[in-house]
Amino acid sequence: MSEVGSAVFPDLVGRVVLVTGGASGIGAGAVAAFAAQGAAVVNADLVHPAGGLARGQDGVWALRLDVTDENAVAQALADIAAELGVVDVLVHAAGTSTMAHAVETTAAEWDVNLDVNAKGSFLLAKHVARGLRAAKRPGRIILVASQAGKNGYRGMVAYVASKHAVLGLTKTMAVELAPDRILVNAICPGIIETPMKWREREEGAVVRGLTASAIEAEDRSQVPLGRTGTPADVASVALFLASDLASYLTGQGINVTGGMTMH
Repeated sequence: MSEVGSAVFPDLVGRVVLVTGGASGIGAGAVAAFAAQGAAVVNADLVHPAGGLARGQDGVWALRLDVTDENAVAQALADIAAELGVVDVLVHAAGTSTMAHAVETTAAEWDVNLDVNAKGSFLLAKHVARGLRAAKRPGRIILVASQAGKNGYRGMVAYVASKHAVLGLTKTMAVELAPDRILVNAICPGIIETPMKWREREEGAVVRGLTASAIEAEDRSQVPLGRTGTPADVASVALFLASDLASYLTGQGINVTGGMTMH
């Protein structure tokens, strides 16, 4: 799918949507998709300038956010609530990765993966849920995990461990928040063409003694549908999970892998 239609989910009009990691890759795809549906979208990312919420000419709000800082997360949600209302939908797409075999992975590399990918997911989900509970509102928490949360991949031990943690968090919070009508699901993308993916190919090439182009060809060869994915492929699933069509779906890790992972 190359683009997401703009009139598919009318129930998302006016909903307050927070997208983390929204400046590039999967996060940027989600920002564009939800904005096209008429949602009030906050694009939170470390690359934005400090200074609180700022509305862009495209109508999307920008906010600098370090997802590993609990005080910053709590303040961000308070600022959003004061300006736009309680966050109805979280799409937590902020993430990072490092490339090294397990026996070569440093403690610092382990920590950065677990901090950004696992701890960040926990902090965002926790504080969004608190806001929804306090307002007695239903809501949707959508965490971007990975097919690496269901499989093992060479040269990515810390990343793989962090994404397994995200799926465990998803299942537990889904059970705990079900009585509040807060649905918690994860999306498990496969090989999605983003700047982060190309960096992984370049760094993985060094680890494996290959070229980035060789790894790109290898990636395509593993996908039954014959192509790698786009951010819009992931965004379309996020729209579905946020919509009324997904009202009986919680605790799931939904594969968006072109058939590469089927469990």
